[in-house]
Amino acid sequence: MLMSEVGLAEAPAVLPGARFSDTFDAVSRERIDAGVAMERGFKTVPGWVDSLMRLRDRLVAPFGLKTRDETARADRAVPFPILEHTPERIVMGTDDRHLDFRVILGANPMERGGTRVSCTTLVRPRNLLGWLYLLAVLPFHKLIVAATVRRIVA
Repeated sequence: MLMSEVGLAEAPAVLPGARFSDTFDAVSRERIDAGVAMERGFKTVPGWVDSLMRLRDRLVAPFGLKTRDETARADRAVPFPILEHTPERIVMGTDDRHLDFRVILGANPMERGGTRVSCTTLVRPRNLLGWLYLLAVLPFHKLIVAATVRRIVA
């Protein structure tokens, strides 16, 4: 099990049985809520991220795995279905044949102003394909999530 501290705390309620998590966080100088963080992070993505996601979709479609077209919300403001939405956090995610995942986007106001923004990913592989998929995408996942958090607080 490869779990971040936040992932260990969140997994029992958000994705029981999760076997992987990571968390990226940064501080924004301004007060923002989770909705603003989501819009900043996901409404417009950099071209390199879009290119990687298009490549991913082409590679996984023959295996019957969900593509962005199958998981995105109709308004395209976020890439995954929203499962929970409060001013402090948004939980997104989906379940698939190979793995289930959740993304927890947190926006926690700080005492002296600003907001700590965090993005925690939880993954529950269902089978060997899920573990292989996770290993294959992990380096790109880390780049994309870190860049997303930086965009939110910029």
